[in-house]
Amino acid sequence: MKTLDTEVGENLTSLLVEWREGDKAALDQLIPLVYDELRRIAHRYVQHERDGHTLQTSALVNEAYLRFAGQRRVDWQNRSHFFAVTAQVMRHILIDHARRRRYVKHGGEVRQVPIDNAATMSLQRADDLIALEEALDELAKLDRRKSQVVELRYFGGLSLEETAEVLDISLMTVRRDWCAAKAWLYRRIKHDS
Repeated sequence: MKTLDTEVGENLTSLLVEWREGDKAALDQLIPLVYDELRRIAHRYVQHERDGHTLQTSALVNEAYLRFAGQRRVDWQNRSHFFAVTAQVMRHILIDHARRRRYVKHGGEVRQVPIDNAATMSLQRADDLIALEEALDELAKLDRRKSQVVELRYFGGLSLEETAEVLDISLMTVRRDWCAAKAWLYRRIKHDS
């Protein structure tokens, strides 16, 4: 007997395959199925910001949707793969946002923004995200899998089990990689500050 989660997962995978094959309507059917999970992932990022910052949960989800809509024929494997890619997309959105924040803070081009978007990501948070991005890129050169574990766990909000499924490795390996990567990143970021 199939559970509701199994049926939703199979439907999601089916829609991902249809979208991969060029059916844009499949994306429109897919989003309502994953929207709550996308909001949960996005909320994990923005909850660390000050009240009133510009990158709200809905804005992050919407930006991710726009980037997905522009994708051509992504080879979706399953639900976990979709959320892994989502984590990567949201990571890049946040890093782009942090870099723009840093650029403006250091005399970058002034631009007008609506009054409700006037408050921005804290400069400290922007610097922290950029430092993490740089450290993660360095870790990827040394050990790609550990970098992927961090991306999936931290940026994607995936559980240890989901991370193991996406990377097709054992749960024990994910645990070891997660601990080792966190320690390495902490030392690397602490050393640079």
